[in-house]
Amino acid sequence: MTAEPAPAGSYRAVATRSGDWWAITIPQLPGAFSQCKRLDQVEAMAREVIALMRDCDPADVGDVEVDVQLPDQLTDDLAALRRSERLADDARQAATHAQRRAAEQLRAAGLSVRDIGRLLGVSHQRVSQILARESA
Repeated sequence: MTAEPAPAGSYRAVATRSGDWWAITIPQLPGAFSQCKRLDQVEAMAREVIALMRDCDPADVGDVEVDVQLPDQLTDDLAALRRSERLADDARQAATHAQRRAAEQLRAAGLSVRDIGRLLGVSHQRVSQILARESA
């Protein structure tokens, strides 16, 4: 039997929790199933099953997109987490900008880096870093 080359393109590996395991299916290849213990192993196991079904080397398999299927509540919880993380990142960036602006204005008003540090709640070394970034 000659090896059938892996078709160009990508595969979708659907990972669904089944007890203590991740059950893996490849929708493009009916009958292609595998399992693994950890989510970080799904892509490698999917590559192996695709290669087995296509009689090729796993390295020759195209892109494998892992699609993790979770219950709706968990999916919603993860989406809420991602939204919260984005909001937190935005708030951190706004705080950093406000801190730099305040440090610049306090320095322009003639305060020392030690006084600025005291007012901002950071070390005088940190104030020097903040001000150096602004002048760079």
